[in-house]
Amino acid sequence: MNKKIISIITPVYNEEGNIEAIYTAIKDIFIQLNKYDYEHIFIDNDSQDDSLNLLKAIAHKDSNVKVIANARNFGFVRSSYYGLLQGYGDAVFMIFADLQDPPELLLDFLQKWEQGYQVVKGVKMSSQENYLIFNVRKFYYFLVSNLSEDVDLTSNFTGFGLYDKKVLEALRLIDDPYPYLKGLISEVGFKSTIINYRQSVRKKGKSSFNFYRMYDLAMLGITTYSNFPLRIATMVGLCLSIVSFLVGLCTLILKLMYWNLFPIGIAAILIGLFFFSSVQLFFIGILGEYIGLINRRSLKRPLIVERERVNFD
Repeated sequence: MNKKIISIITPVYNEEGNIEAIYTAIKDIFIQLNKYDYEHIFIDNDSQDDSLNLLKAIAHKDSNVKVIANARNFGFVRSSYYGLLQGYGDAVFMIFADLQDPPELLLDFLQKWEQGYQVVKGVKMSSQENYLIFNVRKFYYFLVSNLSEDVDLTSNFTGFGLYDKKVLEALRLIDDPYPYLKGLISEVGFKSTIINYRQSVRKKGKSSFNFYRMYDLAMLGITTYSNFPLRIATMVGLCLSIVSFLVGLCTLILKLMYWNLFPIGIAAILIGLFFFSSVQLFFIGILGEYIGLINRRSLKRPLIVERERVNFD
């Protein structure tokens, strides 16, 4: 009887200190799992350290390891999603190279998959990372989940999980040059479950996932699955217009009644001007995020361009 094949997908960017560890961890797991064959696909997003050379050296020693090298850095969102789509096994397991998500949970993921679940999501309930960063991310997940109008998004799910091949077939039919994986997984449906875990600290190296990338991912989720910010802008604009009219009317009446005793004052005018200007700029920025996302998707550029592949037939 043919063994089922599990595709392991690991996005990499400047992870030279963790590559050997994640490779060994996955290999050791499949030594225990005799009923499965596996392929471990690393997608390197134009790392500036020695990550790619290490991956090539491992691939030359182990035919189970395959490497995709991007022509340049295409960003975390696009590179990770593209890597996921390259898995053609019976199931695809996404795990990141920093080892913050425990590889040994693969055993639990496979058990749930064998029970009939086509999507098994890893949901971090707590983390050993910086307390402030964890709670900022937690607030973001709460915000996106509650603002989402079309799909039910899973909080604290980052993509770490196991996906049946039918899920990947559905994702490949979606032509989205800037995809939001978390939303797409919920959008395509399929029978799913979650496995809770505690996220550990990064083993080695420094995370490249800075505030700007967190903000970019947050805005991608909000602008893709919610029109709530635009509606808030409309409602706030209407309310401020009514308030401005009433304040102006009251000022006019008081000035006419108490001409000499009621100075309008330059300070009040300046404060009002700056307040309304800041509100306008804020909502122009919100509108710009939506327009920027529309522009990205209308250009229909490829997710990534590959420089080379190693160990692919």
